[in-house]
Amino acid sequence: MNLKKGIQVKVITGKDRGKVGEILEIDRKLSRVKIKTINMIKKHLKPTKENKGGIISKEDFIHQSNVKNIDVKKKEKKKAAGK
Repeated sequence: MNLKKGIQVKVITGKDRGKVGEILEIDRKLSRVKIKTINMIKKHLKPTKENKGGIISKEDFIHQSNVKNIDVKKKEKKKAAGK
C-alpha cells in the first residue's frame, strides 16, 4: 500500500473502526503508522524543568494493515460525473 505522511486514511478494524484521520508518522520497519486523533493513549510524564508533567493523551501506532487509503481526487471526480 502506498502510504505517505499527510494523506487521509480510514481505520477498518479495531476500537477506532470507521474513523478518518491524517498520517502523522510512519514506521516502515515495523509496518506501523501514527494517525491524528486515532488510537489515543494516556502517558504519565515526570515533571522536569521544561515541562509540567502529569498525564497526557497522545496518539499511538496502529498496524498499516488496519487502515485504508482514501483518495480524495477519485471522490471529487465521481461527484462531478454524477451531476
